[in-house]
Amino acid sequence: MASNSRQSSEHSFGLGHSQSQSQMAHQTPQHHHQNNHHDTQITESSAQVVSKIPKILPHERVFPIQIGCELFKLSGASISSDAPSYFSQYFENQIRQAQENGEDIGTAIRTLYIDRDPVTFKDISLHLQGYHVQPRDATHFVRLFADAQFYSLPKLMSQLYEESVFTSVGHREFQIPRELFSDPGNTPNFFSLGFAIFFSTPEDLFPGLDREGLLRPPSIMPPSVPLRSAETFAELLHMLRGYQVNIRSETHRAELLRDARYFNFKGLEQRLIPHNISYNQSRNRDEIVLRLRDILKSGITIAMEPTNVDPLAGWVTYGRPYVDDKPYELVLEIGEEATKLHFGPGGTTTVRAEFIGNARTRIGKMFEVIATKLNLPPTTQPLGLLMAKGGASSQPATPGNTPLAEDLIRVIMDPEASIVLDGKSWVLPPPGPEEEDVLLGGQGQDSPMSMGFSAMGLQQPQVQSRKRRRLLLDDSYSAGGGGGSISPRGEEWVVRNGLWRLRIQGVKNGKASVECVLVPVKLDAMSSEQVRNAQRGFLGG
Repeated sequence: MASNSRQSSEHSFGLGHSQSQSQMAHQTPQHHHQNNHHDTQITESSAQVVSKIPKILPHERVFPIQIGCELFKLSGASISSDAPSYFSQYFENQIRQAQENGEDIGTAIRTLYIDRDPVTFKDISLHLQGYHVQPRDATHFVRLFADAQFYSLPKLMSQLYEESVFTSVGHREFQIPRELFSDPGNTPNFFSLGFAIFFSTPEDLFPGLDREGLLRPPSIMPPSVPLRSAETFAELLHMLRGYQVNIRSETHRAELLRDARYFNFKGLEQRLIPHNISYNQSRNRDEIVLRLRDILKSGITIAMEPTNVDPLAGWVTYGRPYVDDKPYELVLEIGEEATKLHFGPGGTTTVRAEFIGNARTRIGKMFEVIATKLNLPPTTQPLGLLMAKGGASSQPATPGNTPLAEDLIRVIMDPEASIVLDGKSWVLPPPGPEEEDVLLGGQGQDSPMSMGFSAMGLQQPQVQSRKRRRLLLDDSYSAGGGGGSISPRGEEWVVRNGLWRLRIQGVKNGKASVECVLVPVKLDAMSSEQVRNAQRGFLGG
């Protein structure tokens, strides 16, 4: 294993010195040991530094290590400064065998030969001498890391673990300070999980590694993500540093969201989703508008607002996880023509909402979470039936399977709602005779109308005389520009897009003591397919 030092360049590395042995002996002859030509000395000024290094190997002795074609000579103090390591164990065994055999340690120590990159080892030797080694790029980092793992240098491994993350995204090099990942909302992520594998034990990194007869460990590629946009990733890093990024378009937002989800930056994702937070002076509270598909169960809360009429009243609130420090009253946006309103015999007082497709499933899951927040079971199906069908998780999530609603969810028409029907403004009409019966409790004892609009924070429609109703209808027609304000009994509306509040209220003879109802804030609806067809466009313009 020994190499001829005359055929290779020599590097003598001791305690921060790069002097030859004869020079050091000349400077401090009073401490010179005559054991062999590998002996070296330390100066008085270095004594305190050496005293802090564990004496695993004799500090004053020099140990030869051949890395590739270059010979390095490291003092025992340098090797002991980051130990136990491959080097310290190798030379400890030689010293032990020499002592057991009664041999001279100076002549018994053999050169350790490792077929690795000497350029990388120069940096490692500087580390052993006490210098801080800063990785220059991803390739340099990986080489330092691989050799530090292979040589089992615990201090260098710990230092590299705290260094910036070096990676390549879209064939562009990035150096990312680890402090950017300190936010709980953005860690663990793609990089921290990847480097957790990197900084595993050498046995996990190099399976089957046998150092006794090994010349070189397996190679490690620098971390890279070639199929992602470097420009988009740079903008995500800019946001991680606390800056705002100008969202140029919905396509740009979608690109940022896609890569934030890919890299598992959950906090950034919540900052990027479309939302609007504002203060509603009329209701004296903060509101947040979010799309149904962006709702997470961890952000849902209930704000109870009991009244004399309804002690169980409240509203569904929401705070974006990792971002918002308090919940806001939720205004839920449901679009894509996924909502259909069914008007019963009571007209605007007996309205039910039906959801289709993914919206139905999402609403069902949301109602399950709301039920849990209210200390209710998430589903009303019998346990035996659930177990026979494979458990609750195997059943489709629908509002009707929760204790808070039927599949057709009750809707309370708010007189303050802004409604556009068939492209024209639509005003909630005064109640007709049938609606009067419901409002007065004559026909709908289980209707929320019979509990009083005031219990829900809504303005109660006044029961007027027939003459007064006719005058109001005439006024609403003129104010709405011909918009239909006749009570839509028996009609069905398809809601192109809608904003809804979710109201918790007490209910009689229901599945539970409370129910969740929808209160419209703003609706864009169609009453017939003809209207929908009229609004269609032709492909290409």
